[in-house]
Amino acid sequence: MAELLIHSMSEFSDIILAVLEQTKAQRIAEIGAEYGGMSSLLADHARDQGGHLFSIDPAPKPEFLRWAAKQAHVTHIAKPSLAALPDLADIDAWLIDGDHNWYTVYHELKAIDAACTRDAKPMLAILHDVGWPSGRRDMYYAPESIPEAFRHDYCMDSGAMPGRSDLYPGRGFRGMGSFGWAKHEGGPRNGVQCAVEDFVSEASQDETRQLAYAEIPAVFGLGLLFDMDAPWAPAVAELVLPYHNNRLLASLEQNRLANYLRVLDWQDGHVR
Repeated sequence: MAELLIHSMSEFSDIILAVLEQTKAQRIAEIGAEYGGMSSLLADHARDQGGHLFSIDPAPKPEFLRWAAKQAHVTHIAKPSLAALPDLADIDAWLIDGDHNWYTVYHELKAIDAACTRDAKPMLAILHDVGWPSGRRDMYYAPESIPEAFRHDYCMDSGAMPGRSDLYPGRGFRGMGSFGWAKHEGGPRNGVQCAVEDFVSEASQDETRQLAYAEIPAVFGLGLLFDMDAPWAPAVAELVLPYHNNRLLASLEQNRLANYLRVLDWQDGHVR
């Protein structure tokens, strides 16, 4: 079934690499490697720029580990993101595609912002999964790692369906025990998009600073967050503006998800 649903951040590679070209990013940090599909593209860009890729993932797939071990310009950091981020310095671009829940993403953005301030770097964060299903519903790979005060009631085997707040037992988009969903969608401190909004709202209290945010509503959603006073900001804004909240892309994404969920129902025997 994995082959049937395009799902990777690498689907946005043309846009992401164009942004990295515009910003002349050399030192890149990514959170979440999985098989390394996006990692290899980022590594090629970093090598061509004379830079380096830092890939943060406590448990990537063996394919990534074999590949990374052969790359002199790639460093794999086998730690959770919130433990690894404070040790990174002089990063030009950050890609976030790890644990898709409010607590993790909000604190990743806070740590990245602190590093950018410390190193006098403009902020450029590119986030996957800002759309459905993780945009407004926490997903937990390791629920025990989220402080109880920030962890919603969750379920490891029920699935999410568009337009429904609660979960379907044994149906819908689910992790089959590999990850859990918050039992309800929406509300405070719930989901990746909510984490972005809360971070931007807090940062905007500094009247000397202006952050721009663009969202591409396809393949689970891609968000780009950057400082408007960066020298490359106008070029990046011009590049991503045609995709921002594009209604056609949003319609295609809804159709893609509906078709995939229908196939899951066939697989699960709910459609005869």
